[in-house]
Order: sequence, then structure tokens, then C-alpha cells
Amino acid sequence: MTAATAGPKYLSVREHLRRRVAAMPEGALLPPEPLLCTEYGVSRITLRRAVDGLVADGHLVREQGRGTYVTRPAIRHEYRESFVHRIAGWSSVMAEQGAQVGTTVLQQRVVPASAAVAAELALEVATDVVELERLRSVDGAPNHVAHSFLPAARYPMAAEEDFTEGSLYDFLRREYGADLAHARIVVDVGTAAPDEADLLRVAAGSPLLVVRTTVRDSAGHPLVHSFSRLRPDVSQVEFEVSVTGR
Repeated sequence: MTAATAGPKYLSVREHLRRRVAAMPEGALLPPEPLLCTEYGVSRITLRRAVDGLVADGHLVREQGRGTYVTRPAIRHEYRESFVHRIAGWSSVMAEQGAQVGTTVLQQRVVPASAAVAAELALEVATDVVELERLRSVDGAPNHVAHSFLPAARYPMAAEEDFTEGSLYDFLRREYGADLAHARIVVDVGTAAPDEADLLRVAAGSPLLVVRTTVRDSAGHPLVHSFSRLRPDVSQVEFEVSVTGR
């Protein structure tokens, strides 16, 4: 039996299936429902709910008389913020989808925290923070500009680490044993400044999706604050919400 990750059953099955189909060739048939139910130890209702989500996302297609087979979403360059089972870095998630991820570090320095950043990180204004600005691309096309801020006293190595590959979240776990347990996410709309427009290959003033994320540990202490400015024509923001108790 395949072990699914902790959390609501259909969500954990869906996440496992998403990774599984990402590694399968387009057009490959999914095993029949009875086999998958046995493999995951779930009912048909739970399995169908998980598969329904992947069909809606464009990862699977149901065809009468043929079965359920692997396809590829119309929007391949997905920006996923999924905190049901884990807090995963963007590059890790994109790599799981089989995409070629590129990162250019635009700025990496220690700066005094602005009032807005200090408030998100529960710091005094002008406290030293590591500022990391990166241009992220997928399959050679610019996708978004990510800005991240971390307390410099807590994560001094972040000012020197090579972030041209890999995930910031993975770095924090690996080097500091960071407990990335909770996240608050805010999505709104902005417009591309001239310098951003050049980086993202859009016209100045074009609309951008803006995703702001503050990650906290199990005790509620803020660890990292980020905001990403995305091209909406090649990006999709996905959220999963889990109610596990009251």
C-alpha cells in the first residue's frame, strides 16, 4: 500500500497522485480505480474526489471507454502556494512538475528593515534583515520576481548562500533546522514598473499578480517574509485549505 502524507485523506491522495502523474508521459493511462483504491487504502468516493481535483487542474482527462489519462495543464508555469501538507519552495514544486527552473539573483544584501517588513517579521524598524531578490524563470521564460526578507541575526548565512539553484525554504531547513509550520498569504494586483517590465518582458504598467507570504514557526514567530510579482499570462496561484480542528 502506498502511504499518503498526513492531512485530509483526499488531499493527501491528490498530492501524491499529482507528483505521480507529473513523472508519467502525456497520454499514459492511470491505473483503474479499484487498483488505486487498494493502493492508497481509500474508498472510491475519496479517490474520485482526489482525481476530480487533478482533472480540474488539467493534469488528468477522463474519456469514456478509454479511462483516465495524463495530460498537461494549459498553463504550465504554475506558481503554487500549498501549505496543507508542507511548505515547499517554488523551485522544488516546479521541478516536481518536470519544468526547467532558472534563477537569477538580482540583489542579496543586508539592509535595515523598512516599517512594512519589520511589522511582518516582528522586528524593530531598521533592524538588519537579509534582502534577497530573484528573477525566476520556467522553461526559459521569465515568470516572476521574488523578494524575500529574513532576520540577519537569525539567518546570517543567507547573506552569502548561492541561491541560483534550490529553494530558500530548503536552505532554512537544512542549515538552521527551521520549523516552517504556518503561512499567511495575501494576493492582490499590481502593475509592472519599468525595471520589472524589462525583466519580465512585458510592457511597463502591465498588470501583475502580487503574492505576499509570511511564514511562521509552530509557536507563531515569523521566520521569513516574501512577496512575488508574477506575470498573470503564464502564472497560476493555487491554494489548498484544510480544516483539521476547531
